[in-house]
Amino acid sequence: MLSFINGCISAFCYFINTVFWVLPIVILSLLKVIPIKSWQKLVSFPLDGCATAWISINNINQNIFSRTCFEIKGLEGLTTKEWYLVISNHQSWVDILVLQRVFNRRIPFLKFFLKKELIWVPFIGIAWWALDFPFMRRYSRAFLNKNPHLKGKDLETTKKACEKFQHKPVSVMNFIEGTRFTEQKRHKTGGVYSKLLLPKAGGIAFVLSAMGKQLTRLVDVTIHYPSGAPTYWDFVTGKVATINISIKTVLIEDLFNKGIFSAAYFDDPAQKQVFQEWLNQMWREKNMELEFMEQNNK
Repeated sequence: MLSFINGCISAFCYFINTVFWVLPIVILSLLKVIPIKSWQKLVSFPLDGCATAWISINNINQNIFSRTCFEIKGLEGLTTKEWYLVISNHQSWVDILVLQRVFNRRIPFLKFFLKKELIWVPFIGIAWWALDFPFMRRYSRAFLNKNPHLKGKDLETTKKACEKFQHKPVSVMNFIEGTRFTEQKRHKTGGVYSKLLLPKAGGIAFVLSAMGKQLTRLVDVTIHYPSGAPTYWDFVTGKVATINISIKTVLIEDLFNKGIFSAAYFDDPAQKQVFQEWLNQMWREKNMELEFMEQNNK
């Protein structure tokens, strides 16, 4: 009963905190519509400040009600003054709260690539736009076969959306498994890894192609829940005692200089294979780390 009351209060606090910050974000979003680049750049700073404050208050909520112990290693050397591509394994919607907590005020505010259609979602769409979440348009291979004149247009659109990051550090987040891990999904994809789904190279390649060496580091996050992947309700009711987080970084410049990735990725099958093999090796190491964490927590 106590945990139920605890969860209700915590969930209500999340709701109130979100509603509180919606108004200033929407007002600033409307101000940012004014098509003057210097003005839009100026308004983006208080907008990011609102988002950061929202996360900070959520973190206080977690400290009071969830009381989860976060065991983190690898935060050294991160700064809010660099450009990052953040990847992570994905097991629960709690992952997003974990990542926001771990990186809040340590790296630039986390932003996700969103489908272009989502800009039309009432209120949230304009807030995402104002917070500089990059909107992308991805064409399927079948669509491009029927409309070959549009080949490369999706990447061109994304590059244009990322131009705003040239003078302002950003952290772009990507769950490269594409969906949350479950045993059913693991078996469906061949069960190559015991703790992970197969990594999809396309999404991360799209970001690297769009932003190139403008990105400073790739931040590889491994999240482990000793008691199993929790639900949001498990988290807010304080049932998640400990979360292990391991962080590793790779210089983006090295990926290009060592031939692991190049702008020819989407047109060169050999380049695709090199990058996929590199990503698979990273995933094998991540899987071993998760197995080690599990053994350590028994």
